[in-house]
Amino acid sequence: MDKLKGMASDAETFWNRTKQYTEEKIGNAEKTELDAHFENLLQRADRTKSWTEKILARVEAVLQPNPNTRLEDYVNEKLDRRPRDRDTNAEFLAQVLVDGGNELGPGTQYGAALVQFGQTERKMGQLEREFIHAAYSNFIAPLRKFLDEDMKTIQKERKSLDIKRLDLDSSKGKLRRAKSMEAQRNVDIEEVIKNAEAELRIAQTDFDRQYEITKLLLEGISTAHSTHLERLKEFIDSQQTFYAQSSQVMTDLQRQMGNFPGSLGGILPPNSAPPPTSVAPPSKEKTLQQSDRQKAKVLYDYDASDASELSLLSDEIIQVYSPPGIDPEWVIGVRGTQEGKVPLAYLELL
Repeated sequence: MDKLKGMASDAETFWNRTKQYTEEKIGNAEKTELDAHFENLLQRADRTKSWTEKILARVEAVLQPNPNTRLEDYVNEKLDRRPRDRDTNAEFLAQVLVDGGNELGPGTQYGAALVQFGQTERKMGQLEREFIHAAYSNFIAPLRKFLDEDMKTIQKERKSLDIKRLDLDSSKGKLRRAKSMEAQRNVDIEEVIKNAEAELRIAQTDFDRQYEITKLLLEGISTAHSTHLERLKEFIDSQQTFYAQSSQVMTDLQRQMGNFPGSLGGILPPNSAPPPTSVAPPSKEKTLQQSDRQKAKVLYDYDASDASELSLLSDEIIQVYSPPGIDPEWVIGVRGTQEGKVPLAYLELL
């Protein structure tokens, strides 16, 4: 009997949620709106997920251009199989060069040059292997773990919040209908109203609790960004090391090839690229006078470094003012009851 009652209760709850959702879509029911700060957190989480997926896809395509090979490695990873050990394109080229040089005669000028070039390409292939391994370990794997674990947890809690919000709005609707029925028919339905109020209190408590859980997870995206930045630096270091070692290997090859007489000698190193030109930062057209308080739009996310600063989310609108004595590159930002220093460069004064 208890099991049947539980099934009936679950069915009623599902029906109420479906009804509330449908009425909201057609505009016949009110919907509890989330505050602007929470909405900004949701949008930032969505942007983070979307761009992390895009970045991972393009980095993997650079490291392994063959889509079929990438698919095979992905399947093996999901099945906890060890990925197949493959030669790089440089190593394939190295084998062809060495075989060709030996066949044409390693004692000849051309054959010896092919063998020498093949040995260098083999070194390049080994360096490429090391770079790819470092990139997967230090960059791809952590970001993929973020998507598979952290973002999935956030999505799960957001879904729970949506369900709690539907329950809350459904309870509000029940209470309004009960009070309206009592007023229109002039009947005493005190017990129905009492039950509806109790149901609303429970729904409100559940919603508030889930709201705080979801908000806490969404605010953790800032920490994820900091972690991703460190991983990005490691990826850059790995790539820089790979290119530096590759350049040294090719420089050694050029020197060795220069010892061959004839047209193979005298290979000059490539010209170095010109240094990048610095671009002056754009000057702001608006300035903030002391004691003014005006609205400003946040241009970029900013994480406070200490308690005296205020964290920012891009696209949100805050109030700012410049007290006497503050650094000209900073202002005081105000969001509701929160207040703290923010960098002026992150703002567009309205």
